[in-house]
Amino acid sequence: MPKPKSKNTEVIASPEHDRRQRRRFNPADKERILREADGCTERGQLGELLRREGIYSSQLGDWRAQREREGLSGLSLKRPGPKPRKDDKDRMLEQRDKHIAKLEKELRISKAVIDLQIKAHEILGIALPRIEDPEMEDLQKSSGSARPRSR
Repeated sequence: MPKPKSKNTEVIASPEHDRRQRRRFNPADKERILREADGCTERGQLGELLRREGIYSSQLGDWRAQREREGLSGLSLKRPGPKPRKDDKDRMLEQRDKHIAKLEKELRISKAVIDLQIKAHEILGIALPRIEDPEMEDLQKSSGSARPRSR
Protein backbone atom coordinates (compact mmCIF):
# COMPACT_ATOMS: atom_id res chain seq x y z
CA MET A 1 0.00 0.00 0.00
CA PRO A 2 1.44 3.41 -0.95
CA LYS A 3 2.26 5.96 1.69
CA PRO A 4 -0.07 8.89 1.94
CA LYS A 5 1.29 12.09 0.40
CA SER A 6 2.03 14.85 2.82
CA LYS A 7 1.13 18.42 1.98
CA ASN A 8 4.39 19.83 3.37
CA THR A 9 7.26 18.70 1.11
CA GLU A 10 9.73 21.43 2.03
CA VAL A 11 12.93 20.15 3.64
CA ILE A 12 14.42 22.32 6.36
CA ALA A 13 17.92 21.64 7.63
CA SER A 14 18.29 21.51 11.33
CA PRO A 15 20.86 23.91 12.84
CA GLU A 16 22.97 21.11 14.32
CA HIS A 17 23.60 19.70 10.83
CA ASP A 18 24.66 23.02 9.32
CA ARG A 19 28.23 23.20 8.17
CA ARG A 20 30.47 24.76 10.78
CA GLN A 21 32.53 27.76 9.94
CA ARG A 22 36.20 27.92 10.78
CA ARG A 23 36.74 29.65 14.09
CA ARG A 24 39.01 32.65 14.19
CA PHE A 25 40.59 33.81 17.41
CA ASN A 26 41.62 37.41 17.81
CA PRO A 27 45.00 38.14 19.44
CA ALA A 28 43.39 39.04 22.80
CA ASP A 29 41.59 35.67 22.97
CA LYS A 30 44.77 33.80 22.03
CA GLU A 31 46.73 35.62 24.73
CA ARG A 32 44.00 34.96 27.32
CA ILE A 33 43.92 31.23 26.50
CA LEU A 34 47.72 31.02 26.59
CA ARG A 35 47.78 32.71 30.01
CA GLU A 36 45.17 30.25 31.31
CA ALA A 37 47.10 27.32 29.82
CA ASP A 38 50.33 28.50 31.43
CA GLY A 39 48.50 28.69 34.76
CA CYS A 40 47.27 25.07 34.59
CA THR A 41 49.26 23.08 37.13
CA GLU A 42 47.02 20.20 38.18
CA ARG A 43 46.35 17.08 36.21
CA GLY A 44 43.43 17.45 33.76
CA GLN A 45 43.16 21.23 33.94
CA LEU A 46 44.75 21.77 30.51
CA GLY A 47 42.44 19.20 28.88
CA GLU A 48 39.45 20.86 30.50
CA LEU A 49 40.58 24.25 29.15
CA LEU A 50 41.05 22.85 25.64
CA ARG A 51 37.58 21.25 25.67
CA ARG A 52 35.96 24.40 27.04
CA GLU A 53 37.57 26.60 24.37
CA GLY A 54 37.11 24.02 21.61
CA ILE A 55 40.73 23.98 20.48
CA TYR A 56 43.36 21.32 19.97
CA SER A 57 46.65 21.07 21.82
CA SER A 58 48.48 21.55 18.51
CA GLN A 59 46.85 24.98 18.16
CA LEU A 60 48.05 25.85 21.62
CA GLY A 61 51.59 24.77 20.66
CA ASP A 62 51.47 26.83 17.45
CA TRP A 63 50.32 29.91 19.34
CA ARG A 64 53.09 29.46 21.91
CA ALA A 65 55.70 29.19 19.13
CA GLN A 66 54.32 32.30 17.41
CA ARG A 67 54.41 34.21 20.70
CA GLU A 68 58.02 33.17 21.34
CA ARG A 69 59.13 34.05 17.79
CA GLU A 70 57.38 37.36 17.28
CA GLY A 71 55.92 38.36 20.61
CA LEU A 72 52.30 39.48 20.87
CA SER A 73 52.35 40.67 17.25
CA GLY A 74 52.86 37.03 16.21
CA LEU A 75 49.39 36.19 17.52
CA SER A 76 47.67 38.61 15.14
CA LEU A 77 45.52 37.31 12.31
CA LYS A 78 47.38 36.64 9.09
CA ARG A 79 45.85 36.05 5.72
CA PRO A 80 46.42 32.54 4.43
CA GLY A 81 47.89 31.97 1.02
CA PRO A 82 50.70 33.51 -0.97
CA LYS A 83 52.05 36.94 -0.16
CA PRO A 84 50.67 39.79 -2.21
CA ARG A 85 52.44 40.46 -5.45
CA LYS A 86 54.14 43.70 -6.35
CA ASP A 87 52.04 46.83 -6.23
CA ASP A 88 52.06 49.61 -8.83
CA LYS A 89 54.89 51.49 -7.13
CA ASP A 90 57.18 48.42 -7.11
CA ARG A 91 56.37 47.65 -10.76
CA MET A 92 57.12 51.23 -11.77
CA LEU A 93 60.46 51.18 -9.91
CA GLU A 94 61.38 47.89 -11.55
CA GLN A 95 60.61 49.30 -15.01
CA ARG A 96 62.75 52.36 -14.28
CA ASP A 97 65.64 50.19 -13.11
CA LYS A 98 65.46 48.16 -16.32
CA HIS A 99 65.35 51.35 -18.40
CA ILE A 100 68.35 52.80 -16.55
CA ALA A 101 70.31 49.57 -17.05
CA LYS A 102 69.50 49.64 -20.77
CA LEU A 103 70.62 53.27 -21.09
CA GLU A 104 73.86 52.55 -19.20
CA LYS A 105 74.61 49.67 -21.56
CA GLU A 106 73.99 51.91 -24.58
CA LEU A 107 76.27 54.56 -23.05
CA ARG A 108 79.10 52.03 -22.58
CA ILE A 109 78.73 50.91 -26.19
CA SER A 110 78.70 54.52 -27.43
CA LYS A 111 81.84 55.37 -25.45
CA ALA A 112 83.58 52.28 -26.84
CA VAL A 113 82.64 53.28 -30.41
CA ILE A 114 83.91 56.85 -29.86
CA ASP A 115 87.21 55.55 -28.44
CA LEU A 116 87.52 53.22 -31.44
CA GLN A 117 86.94 56.12 -33.83
CA ILE A 118 89.58 58.21 -32.07
CA LYS A 119 92.12 55.37 -32.27
CA ALA A 120 91.31 54.80 -35.95
CA HIS A 121 91.91 58.49 -36.70
CA GLU A 122 95.22 58.40 -34.79
CA ILE A 123 96.39 55.28 -36.67
CA LEU A 124 95.42 56.72 -40.05
CA GLY A 125 96.95 60.08 -39.19
CA ILE A 126 93.76 61.99 -39.84
CA ALA A 127 93.34 65.04 -37.67
CA LEU A 128 90.03 65.23 -35.93
CA PRO A 129 88.21 68.55 -35.97
CA ARG A 130 88.36 70.34 -32.65
CA ILE A 131 85.06 70.83 -30.92
CA GLU A 132 85.07 73.63 -28.42
CA ASP A 133 82.94 72.81 -25.44
CA PRO A 134 82.40 75.58 -22.84
CA GLU A 135 82.19 73.02 -20.02
CA MET A 136 85.52 71.46 -21.05
CA GLU A 137 87.20 74.87 -21.09
CA ASP A 138 85.95 75.58 -17.55
CA LEU A 139 87.18 72.17 -16.41
CA GLN A 140 90.61 72.73 -17.97
CA LYS A 141 90.95 76.12 -16.30
CA SER A 142 89.98 74.80 -12.87
CA SER A 143 92.32 71.77 -12.93
CA GLY A 144 95.55 71.88 -14.86
CA SER A 145 95.76 68.08 -15.12
CA ALA A 146 92.88 67.66 -17.56
CA ARG A 147 94.02 67.43 -21.16
CA PRO A 148 91.70 68.42 -23.96
CA ARG A 149 90.95 65.74 -26.50
CA SER A 150 91.08 66.65 -30.12
CA ARG A 151 88.20 65.48 -32.18
